[in-house]
Amino acid sequence: QVQLVESGGGLVQPGGSLRLSCAATSSTSGFYTMGWYRQAPGKQRELVARVTTVGNTMYADSVKGRFTISRDTAKNTVYLQMNSLKPEDTAVYYCNTAPVRYTWGQGTQVTVSS
Repeated sequence: QVQLVESGGGLVQPGGSLRLSCAATSSTSGFYTMGWYRQAPGKQRELVARVTTVGNTMYADSVKGRFTISRDTAKNTVYLQMNSLKPEDTAVYYCNTAPVRYTWGQGTQVTVSS
């Protein structure tokens, strides 16, 4: 069973930046489109960005122009660079394939607040 381990979250002021990482325990993740999802309190989990095996990317309108997803297949790792963070970006962030194939990891908390 592939495990996903997210890291890099924290507390940041509005306008700040964070870089999230997601490490998969198996190289099979390299065969799939990978995505970053988030779940804010009281809301459903949503896909915010995805990257295909050849590097094509897609972003939700709410993060377009501020977030950048990338992957390092050799390291079985996916990244999410988040710039110009807003309070509404506050959520637990998760990675998984897109569509979802693996068990969810613990996620990493991102809090944007002054």
